[in-house]
Amino acid sequence: MKITNPVANFKWKRFLGWTSLIVVLVFGGYLFFNYGAVYSDGYRDGTLIKFSRKGYVFKTYEGELNQGGIANPAPGTAMVNQIWHFSVKEKAVADKLDTLGGKVVRLHYKQYNKMFFWEGETHYLVDDAVEVK
Repeated sequence: MKITNPVANFKWKRFLGWTSLIVVLVFGGYLFFNYGAVYSDGYRDGTLIKFSRKGYVFKTYEGELNQGGIANPAPGTAMVNQIWHFSVKEKAVADKLDTLGGKVVRLHYKQYNKMFFWEGETHYLVDDAVEVK
């Protein structure tokens, strides 16, 4: 009686090749859908109240937009402002925003599920700014 080893006849190179391809495709899909695909985009209007360059090693442009507030009808209560935090990746847009501090602006943004740490602190990337007159 002859004993055969089923592992010896297995096509290891083909198996490892297909397994590696599947792992690379799954990892690439994960990176694309979490870091590359735009979840939403739109416009936000308000007063630019803060814009700065932050970070120790990776400097990112971060800003705050005051979108106004909702007045509470009860007497003696203050108005609550709605502050929107955003990041800017492009130097040209950052230079434009640097001159618009304290003015009413309209910002076009793209929202991502996740961001790399060198791209900004928020999930919102502003790619255009226009002063509202």
